[in-house]
Order: sequence, then C-alpha cells, then structure tokens
Amino acid sequence: MSEPIIIVGAGQAGIKAAETLRMKGHDGGIVLIGEEAWPPYQRPPLSKAYLKGELSEDRLFLKADDYFAGANIELMTGARVAAIDPAAHAVTLAGGRTLRYSKLLLSTGTRARTLPLPGAELAGVFTLRGIDDTKRIAAALDTAGSVAIVGGGYIGMEFAAVARAMGKAVTVIEAQDRILKRSVAPEISTFFQDLHAGHGVRLVLGEGVAGIAGADRVAGVDLTSGETVAADLVLVAAGAVPVTELAEAAGLIVQRGIAVDAACRTSAPDVYAAGDCTVFPSRRYGRQVGLESVQNASDQGKAAALSMLGEETVYDPVPWFWSDQYDVKLQIAGLAEGYDRTELSGDPGEGRFALRYFAGDRLLAVDAVNDPRSHMLARKQLAATGQAMAA
Repeated sequence: MSEPIIIVGAGQAGIKAAETLRMKGHDGGIVLIGEEAWPPYQRPPLSKAYLKGELSEDRLFLKADDYFAGANIELMTGARVAAIDPAAHAVTLAGGRTLRYSKLLLSTGTRARTLPLPGAELAGVFTLRGIDDTKRIAAALDTAGSVAIVGGGYIGMEFAAVARAMGKAVTVIEAQDRILKRSVAPEISTFFQDLHAGHGVRLVLGEGVAGIAGADRVAGVDLTSGETVAADLVLVAAGAVPVTELAEAAGLIVQRGIAVDAACRTSAPDVYAAGDCTVFPSRRYGRQVGLESVQNASDQGKAAALSMLGEETVYDPVPWFWSDQYDVKLQIAGLAEGYDRTELSGDPGEGRFALRYFAGDRLLAVDAVNDPRSHMLARKQLAATGQAMAA
C-alpha cells in the first residue's frame, strides 16, 4: 500500500487541497495536520463579524464535523510538525513520531508579526491571527475603555471599526504618513482616514512607537515624540510573516515565502506548497508574487492538489481581496504595485466609487468602494488581459 499524501497546515489552503484530492478521485490516504486545536476555519471574520459576536463559532468552520470521516481524511489537530526530511519522504512530529508520505504539501500560512518593543509582553497587549487570539481580545474588550492599535493596515483598521462601534476610545498609530499605504493609492487612504475620523477614531500618522507603557499590565503606548497614548488594550497589527522554518530547515528554496513554480512544486521532489506561505511566478505581473488572501489560499490549494495528481497546472490568478470597515466594503482586484496613474469613477463623497490603477495603458488593479459591479467587471477584465498575455 502506498504512503499517504500528507498536508502540513490545516487552514484554507490545506483543506481545499484535501477536498480537491478526493473530488478528483484520489483514493489513497490523506493526512491533514494542523497545529491549532481547531478544525479548519475561516480567518477573515476573526477581526470583523466573529469579534463583534455577529457570527457564531460553528459558522467559522469550513467543514461539518462528519466531513473528515466521510471523506476518509485523517485530521490531526493540535499536532506540530517538528521537521521534514525530503530525502526520506518523512515528517517528524513534535512528540517524535515519524510519518512517511508519497507527496507532501506545505500550507503553513503566516503568523502575526511581532515588534521588539519594551513592554510588549505586558498583559493586555495582543496580536490577532487565530480563534484563540480573538477570544482573548473579545474578553479584554469587555472591560477596556480605551484601545490603541499599532499599525494602520487592514487588520488594524478593521479592529478599529469594531472597537469604536463598541464605544471604546480608539487611537491608531501608524509609522507611515497615511493608513493602508502599502496597499492602496492616496485617494483610498484619504477616504478611509476620513471615514474613521468621522466615527471618532484618533489617527496618529508618521509617528513611531518607543514602547508599551505599564507595570503589571498595559497602560498605554509610548510614542517616539514623547507622548503616551493611554490604553487599556493594545493590538499590535504590524502585518504577517510567512511560516517557512520547516522548509528552510529542510533545505528548500525560500524567497520571502516558500518558492514554488507555476505547478506549486517546491525545490524538493514530491514536496509542494500552497497559500500564504508561498511565493510563485506570475506571468500576469512579471515577477514573483506572494499573496495573503482567501482567494490565493483556496485557489492555490486546489492547484497544488491537481499538480500532485499529475494534471498540468499553471497557477497565475487574478488576486482579489476585501475589507469591511463600518458599513463600507472595499473590494480589490489585481495588484497595484508599479502603477503610474489612476482613474476615478463615482464620487467618494457619496461613499460609492472605484479607483483604477494603470501602468501606461495596462490595467493593473481596481479598488471598488461599495461598488460590487465595478469589482466584478475588473476581475473579468484582468482575467482577459492575463489570457492575452499568455497567448
């Protein structure tokens, strides 16, 4: 009997790969290993609907309880893989148990970036990545009167909207001169800055953090200017880091993320990777791309499964993302990096518009604010452009 396919990482990419293997007729063993105690679940609601209590815990889970037994997929939760040995086709668990594989998929995702700040270990200082993080934050929010958020990216701004809706005094501290700067043009940043300010959020821009103030627990955030922002709860929302340690220790090529080809193959035979932990070659954008999104995790997990089954696979998607803040939905299609001009349609003053990013005459990306039609049209147009480039 052949060895099973082992999937390390039971998130969106891992479960999609396992599901695809079964749907495509693979009848061999599948082992899905997750480090968290939870079965595979969605992460986007953690900073939004689940944190607000609008989404029950059971609705986070990607599969019903009986799915894994019915699909003959061995799900191992609370299990940490300590090492992989591509030469021996084996993985070793933290407890010392060794499992052999026929093919291996690494879908290890990302972890929240931490900052080496004095006081970062104080009670009341959090990062937000998993269910357990959200549970701890929700409990702390019950008694917190003031909240400081270090980082003005999507997680930080979504959390700001939730905390403000709960009546908390909220301050966002961003080292850049505008929020969301790494992702969007100034027009989008300005719209969301005005949105948050209109809801009573204080934005401290272009300011560094010297440390976290407090004795036994957090009392505030010390700024490099000398000011201390009072806070009963601090969220460090400084982005995410691909989890690549297993791959690096095994000698796989890692370039910001685990490097894969268009068929999701790593530099080691029979070892594949998918999801937030990877970088892959995109003909569409002419460079190595790493994406942290549901779209990428799900689509690349499926592509990796097809590749493992021997199907010809070229993974080069139209990336798309979304963010919910208050009653505003931002939907992004494509990647704007390298743009030299933008075009605006609609009226930001009315809260419904789209911003298109171009490099010369070529459309790179579209940011749609409360404008789902523009978002869907952009995805179709970008897909057609990619097909033309590949022809």
